[in-house]
Amino acid sequence: MSSDPAARAGAILEIDLGAVVANWHLLAQQAAPTACAAVVKANAYGLGAAPVARALAAAGCRLFFVATLDEGIALRGMLGREPEIAVFNGPLPGTAAEFAAYRLIPVLNDPAQIESSKGQAGQPAILHVDTGMSRLGLSAREFAALADALPKSGIVWRAVISHLACADTPEHPLNEQQRARFAAAARHMPGVPAGLAASSGIFLGPAYHFDLVRPGAALYGVNPQPGHPNPMRQVVRLSGKILQVREIDRGESVGYGAAHVMTAAGRAATVAVGYADGWLRSLSHRGCGDLGGKRVPLLGRVSMDLVTFDVSAVDPAVAHPGAMVELLGEHYGVDEAAADAGTIGYEILTALGSRYHRIYRDPAGTTPPE
Repeated sequence: MSSDPAARAGAILEIDLGAVVANWHLLAQQAAPTACAAVVKANAYGLGAAPVARALAAAGCRLFFVATLDEGIALRGMLGREPEIAVFNGPLPGTAAEFAAYRLIPVLNDPAQIESSKGQAGQPAILHVDTGMSRLGLSAREFAALADALPKSGIVWRAVISHLACADTPEHPLNEQQRARFAAAARHMPGVPAGLAASSGIFLGPAYHFDLVRPGAALYGVNPQPGHPNPMRQVVRLSGKILQVREIDRGESVGYGAAHVMTAAGRAATVAVGYADGWLRSLSHRGCGDLGGKRVPLLGRVSMDLVTFDVSAVDPAVAHPGAMVELLGEHYGVDEAAADAGTIGYEILTALGSRYHRIYRDPAGTTPPE
């Protein structure tokens, strides 16, 4: 009986914490002298909020953003009392005491949240102004009605923020419209730090940096400048274990629905990863892996627990049960997998499942799994 979890696992997900920290430093340098926060919502985009946030805090990050109150409470337990933690979704009715107890900063998105926060003496808050996303935040009409009263509301304003809708498309005219609208709104909040740019917005230039930037996906290796070389280091390496290799004759089908038919005799390797692990079904017929330095195409449909690769061109001494096929890494990155799946890198990362054996690596070596 093996006591080695890596030996028992069908797939191994390695997260390079040193790369996360290096990406945060690169983004901070890109935005300097503007302060650089870090977005660790959705369990640090699926990679593990505890190890990721601790590594970033050790590197000097002092402000973290999450999406929900429960994420904020959990992160406070991971980081201790010192770092600031802000909650994008803001306070739901009846949660003010928990924000105070866990020293969490609510992002106030509507007039009702602002009104209810006036009685929270000394509790810092962040004001969210909608400048074109039409999602969360005060509308232009709501802000105009409240603008003069906000600085005198008694709320300790930690920051005023907005969110760019098209930052990954630099030429889109909405970027400049949102920047101008936000600059006008920020002028009504004198002395309050202003923050507009997330990952892609940082690369729109200094005019978008204001006093605070808050990168998310770029920290985890997603390209913040689609169509250009990725300046970020790859953070994840996903490897799936070959369970079986079989000879398949010309004309035989592979997988559900007989959706792939062999045009020539070859060899197929079945790997212990499927859509239950976050290897998206939309990668059927289009995804690939790397084995022995050779790209191996995915055959047929992704199933719940298994996927099949064409290893006909790989030496049988390399393509054997127990060998590992690299599914994400330097040879086939998150953005490339996303393109094949018809989605974005954010979804590839946040879909990564719980059955992987996770290994966290930093410059000092390996840290225990979360």
